[in-house]
Amino acid sequence: MKANRSFTRITLLATVLALLVVLLGAYTRLSDAGLGCPDWPGCYGHVGVPDTAEEIARANAAFTRPVEAHKAWKEMIHRYFAGTLGLLILAIAVLAWRRRHHDPVGPTLPAALLAIVIFQALLGMWTVTLLVKPLVVTAHLLGGFTVFVLLWLLLLRDGLVDTGRGAGRQALKPLATVALVVLVVQIFLGGWTSTNYAAVACTGFPTCNGQWWPQMDFSEGFVLWRGLGINYEFGVLDDAARKAVHMTHRMGALVTFLVLLWLAVRGLRQGSDRVLRRWSWGLLVVLILQVALGIGNVSFGLPLAVAVAHNGVGALLLLVVVTLNYLVRVRSEA
Repeated sequence: MKANRSFTRITLLATVLALLVVLLGAYTRLSDAGLGCPDWPGCYGHVGVPDTAEEIARANAAFTRPVEAHKAWKEMIHRYFAGTLGLLILAIAVLAWRRRHHDPVGPTLPAALLAIVIFQALLGMWTVTLLVKPLVVTAHLLGGFTVFVLLWLLLLRDGLVDTGRGAGRQALKPLATVALVVLVVQIFLGGWTSTNYAAVACTGFPTCNGQWWPQMDFSEGFVLWRGLGINYEFGVLDDAARKAVHMTHRMGALVTFLVLLWLAVRGLRQGSDRVLRRWSWGLLVVLILQVALGIGNVSFGLPLAVAVAHNGVGALLLLVVVTLNYLVRVRSEA
């Protein structure tokens, strides 16, 4: 029982930390600090950031990118928190392996989490060495979201959250699956918009710079791989391509809103299923908040706090949809 409590506490701490790492990653990216340290895992060859005049002079001589301490510290703080999260997930995997014979969670999901975190570290390195290539940075964002929701899934399977029972849940499985797929695609589009610096390609809402359908170049906007050696900081797309990316994200947001709204309404109609109704209300609230943050981004020129919150609430939205998928699959009655 004591080991089980330790596992739950560490997993809960890791889940909270994973959300914080997502927020820090968004803050680092949106404040243009993704290349604040031009090397990895250190910063200009240091564990921290060069701070003395002599260290800064040596760093500037050794690297083509001059030291900008305020950006470098943002990047390194993100790395410190991500490294701590990796150690916690390693501890979770070890604990799960030790109790594998007498625990319903099993070692498979923790082992998968550990593998994903290792790959996340590689993506973090490639983000720097490949000069914030949009495909790599977007994959890094998706990986962070994946770690967060898989840790939450561990908590669900560990029994931390009341899942209840409900005879009508089975009918929601197809819609819940579609909602999850649509949301993941929309998160990719959001990451692609951000990493291609297309978030402010359109201002105003619902129109784009006063136009319902501006000139757009979709073929150029969605080239996933452009080769090596290109510095993608501040973007390489022209205006028409950025508008295409931005408007695709908006159209995806509309589809996502309608699908998730329908899932929430269907869940709320399960009058006798207290747990499902509670999570459906949660979906409705988080969905409305996310839409408001998205509109705020384009209406007010991407304020940093609003843009970071948009990432964080997106992660929470994914958590709620994953929870609803868990409820309709694992604990529904025949």
